[in-house]
Amino acid sequence: MRDEPLSEKAYIELRKKILSNQLLAGSRLKEDEWSKKLDVNRMALREALTRLQGEQLVARGERGGFFVKYLTAEDIRDIRELREILELGALRLLIDKITEEQLAELERICDDFTTMYHRGYFNGALEADVKFHETLIKFSGNKKLSNAYFTSNIPLFHQKIGRSHSPMDDYELTDIEHRTIVSALREKDFSKAESTLTKHLIRGEVSSQE
Repeated sequence: MRDEPLSEKAYIELRKKILSNQLLAGSRLKEDEWSKKLDVNRMALREALTRLQGEQLVARGERGGFFVKYLTAEDIRDIRELREILELGALRLLIDKITEEQLAELERICDDFTTMYHRGYFNGALEADVKFHETLIKFSGNKKLSNAYFTSNIPLFHQKIGRSHSPMDDYELTDIEHRTIVSALREKDFSKAESTLTKHLIRGEVSSQE
C-alpha cells in the first residue's frame, strides 16, 4: 500500500515525458537512473514501467530492461486518424458552448507554448502542446469522449523534432495553428476550426516520417 503513491507518481511523470516525446523512441529507461530522478524506489518504478508496458508505451528489450516503444508508419497513421475523430468531435461539441473563461485558458496555453519555444525550452513547449489538445478534449464536457482520449495514450508527432530542435518553423506553424483554432472557436466558425485542426494533424503525421 505504501508504494502505491510512488508508483503513481512515476507513472504520471514517465507517461507525460513519453507522450510529449521528451523521451524518444528507443530510449532505455534504466531503473536505477529513473528511480533517482523521480525519487521513488525501484519497486515503485518497476510497477509504473509495467503499467506503461500494458499501455504499449514501453516495451521490454530482448536482453531485459524497458525501452520507449518505436512507432511504425502504420502506428502514426492510426494515431492521426484517432486524434482526428476524437478532437474534431470535441470541437463540434464545444463550438456553440465555449465560454470566455475557456477561451482565455486556451489562449494562456498558447502563450505558454510561444514563450517556451522562443526561449528554447523545447520540452516545455511540447508539454504545452499536449496540454492544448487535452484541454480541447476536456472542454467538450463529454466524459465518455474524454475517457476514450486519455486512456488511448495518444502521443504527439514529434519524434523527428525531438532528435533535433533546429526546425523552428515547425514550432511557429504549431503556434499559428493553435491560435487559429482558438480564433475559430471564438468566432463559432466550425469549418475554420475543423480545417485547421485537420491540417495540423496531417502535417504532424507527415513531418514525423520525413
